[in-house]
Amino acid sequence: MSRSKRPIEPAGQAPSIGRREVLKLGAGAAAALTLPSLAFPGAAATEPRQEPRMETRPIPSTGEPLPVIGLGTWQVFDAGTSPAERAPLKEVLRTLFDAGGRAIDSSPMYGRAEGVVGDLLRAEPSFPRPFVATKVWTRGRDEGERAMAESERRMGGRLDLLQVHNLLDVGTHLPTLRAWKERGRIRHVGITHHARSAFAELERLLRTERLDFVQLPYSAATLEAEARLLPLAQERKVAVIVMRPFEEGALFAAVKGRAVPAWAAEVGATSWAQLFLKFILAHPAVTLVIPATAKPSHMSDNARAGSGPAMRAEHRKLLLAELAK
Repeated sequence: MSRSKRPIEPAGQAPSIGRREVLKLGAGAAAALTLPSLAFPGAAATEPRQEPRMETRPIPSTGEPLPVIGLGTWQVFDAGTSPAERAPLKEVLRTLFDAGGRAIDSSPMYGRAEGVVGDLLRAEPSFPRPFVATKVWTRGRDEGERAMAESERRMGGRLDLLQVHNLLDVGTHLPTLRAWKERGRIRHVGITHHARSAFAELERLLRTERLDFVQLPYSAATLEAEARLLPLAQERKVAVIVMRPFEEGALFAAVKGRAVPAWAAEVGATSWAQLFLKFILAHPAVTLVIPATAKPSHMSDNARAGSGPAMRAEHRKLLLAELAK
């Protein structure tokens, strides 16, 4: 999400983690420091270059390279039609593309966001072809197909990824998504859920369904996905999209007024946002992180986390210790 703290998604969403809960990381962080999983065997470091370009990681099911930092649109792209509202969002997209990013994630649940994204992409033919992802968030096969076709229209054509949002009527929608993929109407099939309470169901679906992507919460304050979901996604060759990397702004609140530590230079980070994103990208199961923002400066800052040296296990321990203070 963007740097400022925002309300959580509607319709029964779990509350975001607050500053008090972040600061409870003391015990959790201390335990995490000893976890052998933090070593992440096989995670490749990215060597710094004179003109760093964003790292890409392959979508496991196809091998297609995808830049690791994308853009989420919840709330921040739910905008009107005035130039004052649209111009900064157009610059956010330009900044994403100029930095080498491609992925834009939305949902019909996000108000006008799908339409805003589609309008801005159509209005600027100089933009490179993005990787467009959205979701189906309704019940019933017929209503699902209608909603999916409307998302397709709003966002300007074939969708690269269509996901079942928060697993709503997932058993009905997955066969439809697969049929659309077989006909070439979409390119990838996925599922999402924002709540840790749904991890058991995400695990079941990862084990039993043919999926290209799973989208889930994972951050320096939300480590539960490391235990089962991330290793399982690797095993099943499913790409992982990480939502809410800043915990709705709570991670920034936890370090408010503090300069980035000196060791941040070792991983090429100049901001807390870059440290929080590099922490996530240190896990080799993660394919893409989608922080949401309406500010071009924040998009530029976020994108820098996608290049330069990778965060190693010792750096992750140091960041967890910083949050536990």
